Amino acid sequence: MSLLARLAPHLPYVRRYARALTGDQTTGDHYVRVALEALAAGERVLEANLTPRVALYHVFHAIWLSTGAKLEPRDGGVTSDDASGRLMRIAPRSRQAFLLTALEGFTPSEAAQILGADFAEVEGLIGEAQAEIDAELATDVLIIEDEPVIAADIEALVTELGHTVVDIAATRTEAVDAVNRKVPGLVLADIQLADGSSGIDAVKDILARYDVPVIFITAFPERLLTGERPEPTFLITKPFQPETVKAAIGQALFFHPRNAKQAA
Repeated sequence: MSLLARLAPHLPYVRRYARALTGDQTTGDHYVRVALEALAAGERVLEANLTPRVALYHVFHAIWLSTGAKLEPRDGGVTSDDASGRLMRIAPRSRQAFLLTALEGFTPSEAAQILGADFAEVEGLIGEAQAEIDAELATDVLIIEDEPVIAADIEALVTELGHTVVDIAATRTEAVDAVNRKVPGLVLADIQLADGSSGIDAVKDILARYDVPVIFITAFPERLLTGERPEPTFLITKPFQPETVKAAIGQALFFHPRNAKQAA
């Protein structure tokens, strides 16, 4: 199989990553092109012990570092409140680890291979990025959950991250009423609610009026993963791991097109 054929499925994703990393598509594409040219000329090779996708990202980073490229904005500061602007305010090394895992879906071990770091360092970098995100995007949260113990657990996680739980709703009607009283910056929703109503319908009612990120936390993921409707970006299966919920909250707020604070 030719080099191009091996790498073609991964090129759109490494371009996406390069754009997020640099804050600019033209600059990102330049570094991707240089990496591909180096591979074609034999100046760089794909590591045989890595998967093709991991190896491609590893070469991209080797090229990036060899040029002495800077990740900081050329104009000396970033004021944008979109995801790109927020990314550029995260420390460079932490930004790389965060993007590789949160945006590109690599495991911390794969990110370590790409960055030429060890697992512990990458875990630390991800944690640093997550802390910066949590501090910047603190917002009001609506929890839609009919089990009091689970609702309390989620509330504790949300509060630990610096957010404020404005209401806990056990039914579709309660959820809609809660939003009418106070528009949240984030919704965490179960599917099956106390009176037999649906968290899916509650979320539809909310999104019909307000643009807020939503994370579904449910024991019934099959009700959402049907292929018959747009499926949620953030879906966590019960029983959940606290760190999974925390990571999803950070990513949902970070990559939502609007700053969560604007929804308040």
